[in-house]
Amino acid sequence: MQNEPPGALPDEPLDPVIVDAGVIPRALAAGWRDFRRALAFGLFFAGFYVAGGLMLAAVAFLSGQEWWLMPFILGFPLLAPFAAVGLYEVSRRLEMGQVLIWRDVLRTVVAQKDRQVPSMAMLIMLMFMFWVFVAHTVFALFMGLSALTNITSSPEVLFQGRGLVMLLIGTLVGAGFAAVLFAITVVGLPMILDREVDLVTAMITSVRAVMLNKGVMLGWAVLIAALMFLAFLPLFLGLFVVLPVLGHASWHMYRELMPDDE
Repeated sequence: MQNEPPGALPDEPLDPVIVDAGVIPRALAAGWRDFRRALAFGLFFAGFYVAGGLMLAAVAFLSGQEWWLMPFILGFPLLAPFAAVGLYEVSRRLEMGQVLIWRDVLRTVVAQKDRQVPSMAMLIMLMFMFWVFVAHTVFALFMGLSALTNITSSPEVLFQGRGLVMLLIGTLVGAGFAAVLFAITVVGLPMILDREVDLVTAMITSVRAVMLNKGVMLGWAVLIAALMFLAFLPLFLGLFVVLPVLGHASWHMYRELMPDDE
């Protein structure tokens, strides 16, 4: 990628390849290596995500509406791909043997405002907000408004009768949202940073890569979800490590799925 200016000629399309399950530990190892080599960058970009989570939690608790946290926390990882753009750029520069200079990295990230990243970001945000709306709708349909307002004082209602059914339905719906977003961003987001392609082409190529590697991509998605969930437990602080490692690893996963001879 050369970070072409707006209006540059589009790059030749690349075709995704079939990968084996060994790509997952390879990507994670490469992600951990990049995190250690560029520790300050990883902590910096993860800091925005952690600050957003803490701010969200603070607003919910101060307003006495802690129950709003449930769909937001479950849906918050949907925003992780966009938060990883800076990490992709760091891994790209390390891959090319370039010296990491803050000014250059940040300038490249800011320059994405004139390319396809804002369109992808808007799509991610719309899906996130729609997920929050659907989650509250499912909750209200099964539990009613009275249970909704008393959920913080009576959390046990979630684990009996209709509460269990609601949790099951909500989990399935949330998994559907996450699957769609994962399919269009796992290759699509790093591709629009790496190459001069339009958003639709990037998303279609991403879905093709996932369909070619269903088993491996399912394993990768489950691993990402599990690590993100664990990172949330200590007041979002685990994200300082998990998000950078996964961000860097996602770049290397993209390289495995979309090898470029150049």
